[in-house]
Amino acid sequence: MLSDSRPVIQANELPYQRDQFYRRDRRSVPAARRFAVWSLHYWGLGGWRRAEDVSLCVSELATNALVHGVPPGRGFLLRVRYDGRTVRVEVHDSGTGTGTPRIPDEGDEPGEGGRGLFLVSALSDKWGVGERNPGKVVWAEFTEP
Repeated sequence: MLSDSRPVIQANELPYQRDQFYRRDRRSVPAARRFAVWSLHYWGLGGWRRAEDVSLCVSELATNALVHGVPPGRGFLLRVRYDGRTVRVEVHDSGTGTGTPRIPDEGDEPGEGGRGLFLVSALSDKWGVGERNPGKVVWAEFTEP
């Protein structure tokens, strides 16, 4: 499925889930963000106070995947799930990177990048990293009050 096409929808079961694959391309980040926002709107969460947090975190996680986890010729998978209480976003990359994403330590020199996981940590209720072969899954969760 191309990144701009509409996914097949089955809205009668929980959890709701949308998966979309993106190529290694700078246009994939805004496309992933639009896809996440579209999913939230479809589930009736467009006006949810945390919708912007979800959108921003998708941008950060997708950017990190493109910069650090997606080799040339490959891409990443964005998964957005909603179980009636929690929205979970996952970015699955296919890289062979050896490091686990981490928030830089206070003593680390701030470079041009490196602040994305600070935002993810601050805006989400939980986030983490899981193994995948090849690559990894970086996820963030947002729970309704």
